[in-house]
Amino acid sequence: MDLADLSLDINTLAEAYQRSAFTPRDIVRTVYARVRAAADNPVWINLRNEVDALRHAEDLHARAAQDGAAQLPLYGIPFAVKDNIDVAGVPTTAACAEFSYVPEATATVVQRLERAGAIYIGKTNLDQFATGLTGTRSPYGVCHNAFDTRYIAGGSSSGSALAVAFGQVSFALGTDTAGSGRVPAAFNNIVGLKPTRGVLSTLGVVPACRSLDCISVFALTAVDAQVVFNIAQAADPADVFSRAQGVQQRKSLAAFRFGVPRRDQWEFFGDTHSTLIFEQSIERLCALGGTPVDIDFAPFRAVGDLLYDGPWVAERHAALKDFLTLHAPALHPVTRTVLSGVDRYSAVDAFEGLYRLRRLEQETRAAWREMDALLVPTAGTIFSIEQVLADPLALNAKLGHYTNFVNLLDLCALALPAGFRADGLPFGITLIAPPLHDTWLCALGAAYHQRLGGTLGATRFALPPAPAAVPAIAPDEVPLAVVGAHLSGLPLNRQLTERGARLLRRCRTAPNYTLYALPNTQPPKPGLVFTDNTSGHAIDVEVWAVPLLAFGSFVAEVPSPLAIGTVTLDDATQVKGFLCEGYAVRSAENISRFGGWRKYLASKNI
Repeated sequence: MDLADLSLDINTLAEAYQRSAFTPRDIVRTVYARVRAAADNPVWINLRNEVDALRHAEDLHARAAQDGAAQLPLYGIPFAVKDNIDVAGVPTTAACAEFSYVPEATATVVQRLERAGAIYIGKTNLDQFATGLTGTRSPYGVCHNAFDTRYIAGGSSSGSALAVAFGQVSFALGTDTAGSGRVPAAFNNIVGLKPTRGVLSTLGVVPACRSLDCISVFALTAVDAQVVFNIAQAADPADVFSRAQGVQQRKSLAAFRFGVPRRDQWEFFGDTHSTLIFEQSIERLCALGGTPVDIDFAPFRAVGDLLYDGPWVAERHAALKDFLTLHAPALHPVTRTVLSGVDRYSAVDAFEGLYRLRRLEQETRAAWREMDALLVPTAGTIFSIEQVLADPLALNAKLGHYTNFVNLLDLCALALPAGFRADGLPFGITLIAPPLHDTWLCALGAAYHQRLGGTLGATRFALPPAPAAVPAIAPDEVPLAVVGAHLSGLPLNRQLTERGARLLRRCRTAPNYTLYALPNTQPPKPGLVFTDNTSGHAIDVEVWAVPLLAFGSFVAEVPSPLAIGTVTLDDATQVKGFLCEGYAVRSAENISRFGGWRKYLASKNI
């Protein structure tokens, strides 16, 4: 295969690496060639030196040859970072040269991705200080749409979305406070995941509204977005807004209810192109097994109004107050206008705004009792660059009609392609769910995207087939992750098969574990221990479905220091599984570098 004919979606790249069809160095060269080919669009603020990136790719290849690529779930995957997220030694500008600083530390999420083998390519353009949904408020250039240069790319994460849409990188990080991780996805035919607030650390992010900010993920597919999300998520003790990792919630994909705003509440700002595609999106979700439910969108919309017509504007000012005091003339004129209204809000206004938010939040609960997800257009319409430059504030507000409420209500959201309008521009929808439903949203989004089909971003590459489905677990079964002597073909596997257990799948844990070879055990056994985020590994496991009636007798046979606890898998789901008490591994050999018990046994010829 010619590299020019290679899609950079994660699944395609991973398969190519497994066949040794290419090396990370080959992919890096391809990335920079594609960047040069689209140099007329100001996607990048700071592009990594190509020689440095090639050297990194070679080091990564050597590391994989020594330790195995299995320890690097994002091996050789190129990615971009919005330029309000820190990368050590690289200036962070937030699209304001006078604000620029060179951080000593890399943002937590970027660190996790690089440790997983992803290759950082550079920093991308944005609406200055992440204030705006248009992509037009940057002194580094106005980003234009990937399909029509007359139209906006969306913002504020415009450069990140375009880097993905053009196939320059496999995924990119953005940020999302009011829709910045969703609107650019819709306008450029890609996927944008706005995770549950606090699940991805925002340490190392220039704040917009610090209590609402999220790092978002732009990808070519919903499957890719989930892969990145699974690796990036982790509680971060250094981030005061980090969320303790709760269990990702799942609902049925065979029968689900999706809310749709009452038709009299639809707002497309006179755009009939978008109305038609939204109606088709409802039909697609119904074909997947969804049942549409009319909901009252008014309280959601009222929450959205609070973001810019309430005291949360003061929180934007709080993040930049020192810089604004000394360097206000350095701001883009529209950004300065947005931030200048802070003086009209008092501490009393802040509390009253919070009380109003709580009242509206309570009103939205009635809708959530009737639906599993909320379907809305990502944006009701799209505007030309000329239109936005002529009326920047009013048109920006229209772009936030269906996005501004999400972070205030602590919801997660997934922006998806929905097809192309008669004028050739993309249209997108957003699926929204309660907190900690990110994984379920990605699964639903992947099913929707498969039904839609089409091409990836602005590339010519077709949407790849869906990965094989994970076998379902029955209500009278318990999923159990085994890591050692209970694996298929090993001495204790009979304790599962004799109880009628069945193998569901082979996969890996989340990269938060250490595996030890326990001394003086017969048959030989490993010990799996949960560890901190900086030194953890992903470990091979098998997940078995154990009949509920036999589960108790199985657990009774588990000897100390082993125990059955809760294990997080690489897709963020949690199952029962073998863990080991800490005291037993103090003098045990750390065998995590092998990636699993079988590979360790093979190294010892056992």
